[in-house]
Amino acid sequence: MYSKDAQKLLKGAKVGDELRLHTSEKEYSGILMPHPDNGDENCVVLKLSSGYNVGIDAGKISRVDVLQKGKGIVVGSAAKKNAGGSTGKTSDAGKSAGSVFQSGEGKEFVSLLGCGGTIASKVEYKTGAVYPASKPEEIMESFPNISKISNIRSRVLFQLLSEDMAPRHWSAIAGEVADEIKSGPQGVVLMHGTDTMGYTSAALSFMLQELPMPVVLTGSQRSSDRPSSDADVNVTGAMLAAKSDIAQVMVCMHKGMSDDVCSLHSGVRVRKFHTSRRDAFASVNAKPVGEADVVKGEVRAFGEHRKRDMKRKLKLFEKVNENVALVWVYPGMDEKFVKKLGDFDGVVLACTGIGHAPVNAFGTKDANSILPALEKIMDAGTLVALAPQTIFGRINMDIYTTGRLLKKAGVIGDLCDWLPETAYAKMCWALGQERKKEKAAGLMMRNIAGEISERSAMDERVEFG
Repeated sequence: MYSKDAQKLLKGAKVGDELRLHTSEKEYSGILMPHPDNGDENCVVLKLSSGYNVGIDAGKISRVDVLQKGKGIVVGSAAKKNAGGSTGKTSDAGKSAGSVFQSGEGKEFVSLLGCGGTIASKVEYKTGAVYPASKPEEIMESFPNISKISNIRSRVLFQLLSEDMAPRHWSAIAGEVADEIKSGPQGVVLMHGTDTMGYTSAALSFMLQELPMPVVLTGSQRSSDRPSSDADVNVTGAMLAAKSDIAQVMVCMHKGMSDDVCSLHSGVRVRKFHTSRRDAFASVNAKPVGEADVVKGEVRAFGEHRKRDMKRKLKLFEKVNENVALVWVYPGMDEKFVKKLGDFDGVVLACTGIGHAPVNAFGTKDANSILPALEKIMDAGTLVALAPQTIFGRINMDIYTTGRLLKKAGVIGDLCDWLPETAYAKMCWALGQERKKEKAAGLMMRNIAGEISERSAMDERVEFG
């Protein structure tokens, strides 16, 4: 809550109202934001048209003009009544559904679910510290402009940084999305940390089959209150995508450095290629499925795609097996290390080249071979698959002797052009559906969500500045 002096100065203006604040140095126009719980009570926070927030000392403000009254909000039971309710469940994965927030009272709405990450974080303006939003109202208050696109129902599922996500969280998210879909939204947006967003999007692509509407993951490289934040544009793009005709799991992130267009990537074809750039995400071995133009307020689809059909019945396959490892093949990998992988039910080897690992194909002296150890753990029941650590390209285990030896031993992945993280998420999912290794292997090698393409297209390299 703002201080009494700040409230007196604001003259009854409420959070969400568009204001102009006059100081001796300059004028600031923007939307009034809530006061952070632990911040300076005299610091009035506005969200500028650029999407950034600014904090202004109330003692320096000479006049306040209310330019436009904001929309009211509905919280708790009223929102449930208007939007079909909320399960309010708490899963073993640590989810906290919390209260329900809804903007407006129209029939059409988009479900906005918070899964943590930078995009769902807030700045405390006195110290500059960033902390996670714990209430749906806090998330919505950070992005007031998106209510112009659609009525929104919002809940917080997790307060997790994405590096702390585990396969059990994917399962919980899938269940919550399925619940939201039953309540009849136009689409579902998931706010998620960027570090492991590609893993979650891949897992959801296998768990949520026959989607009747779009499910869109989005995040940000910088919190919504930081300079050059990508949060507002990404959420806006995701909201547009959620109302589009593309009924699949997608990731919506900046296409370039400008705040105008977001790319829509297939959930099984997307990767984060940069630690900090706003345009860090790109599609691999495939083109984006479309793009969201936040300036024009429109979505452009590329090529063929499954179209929304609200009569289509969602099929939910949320079970996972967490006893799976993703291991990079590296020079010097030996049998001793590989034997330890026998503790896992499944292993994805991010192999070198076109499908290689150190097997000493020609019996060269002083060269390691992991083949005997691989054969031993596979005979004991561990499923092993290859994925290319080159990222771009396709596995072909018939070209060189090394690949043929691995294939003969029972390693799968031949002719697959999936990403290592996609193969890992799929194996967690496949072993969750089928306990027997042979049946899980068959499920792995079946193209389910476009993760294995029939033919290789020209690679589109990712280039940065």
